[in-house]
Amino acid sequence: MQIDIDPAMLSLRYPMDVALTGDAAASLRALLPLLTAKPRGDWRERVEKNVAAMWREVDDRAHLSADPLNPELLFWEFSQRVPDDAVIAADTGMSTTFFARAVKLRRGMKTAISGTLATMGPAVSFALAGKFAFPERPAFAFVGDGAMQMLGMNGLITIAKYWRQWRDPRLVVAVLNNRDLNMVSWELRALGGSPKVAATQDLPDLDYAGFAALLGLKGITVASPSDLAAAWDEALAADRPVVIDVKADPNVIALPPHATLEQTKNLFAALARGDADRGAIIADLFKQMAT
Repeated sequence: MQIDIDPAMLSLRYPMDVALTGDAAASLRALLPLLTAKPRGDWRERVEKNVAAMWREVDDRAHLSADPLNPELLFWEFSQRVPDDAVIAADTGMSTTFFARAVKLRRGMKTAISGTLATMGPAVSFALAGKFAFPERPAFAFVGDGAMQMLGMNGLITIAKYWRQWRDPRLVVAVLNNRDLNMVSWELRALGGSPKVAATQDLPDLDYAGFAALLGLKGITVASPSDLAAAWDEALAADRPVVIDVKADPNVIALPPHATLEQTKNLFAALARGDADRGAIIADLFKQMAT
């Protein structure tokens, strides 16, 4: 079923069984009295059990050891603490991947990502825009170090200029500092069968927490998984915007639910061709497969 106020949009991308022209809110109000609630059945029971099992798997996977820490754990610990009225932005790259896997969104939250997953650098700007639109709500931005070096650090200067105007001063920028353009490194391996190219993929190891402190913001550095929970608690209690510099492991694989044969062949071809991180990648792969 599709409801659209513009009839030209009906069945445009996919043929609908029922295509209704009209305002969505008014149409739904008219349709609701015609619906009959279905009793709980086996299908729903299976879905609920599968969802519960999925979250147990995410929990186990996020707590796997890494060097120095598993980036998925950053998002898992956030999900246990995120306020109901949060405004959340995730940047393109592994930030989006781990955000999608480990964060439980609830009614009332607002989220923003790059819609076509191809724009690097929007998360800090998205979170900043969220603070101007909703100055009473806490905002969060998850950013890879590549995106942070491209645009995010400039965004911190703007945050430093305006944060005192907000009723709730909390804007937390969490940086996945893995010294790697990580999404592209994995694309090289899984899509091209090519080892990581250090000359194009390696990034300088900047002190993002220190840069935040220079601007009068709060900076927190996390280099151990045991410190993540306390870092989130400290950031949520802060009286100003915060940058959490997370020393993340670039070799934690974000395995897709169903890896294709071609993806698997490409990955192992890349490792066989001399990828410098092959030992760490294989070790992480076995850990994940064993959970």
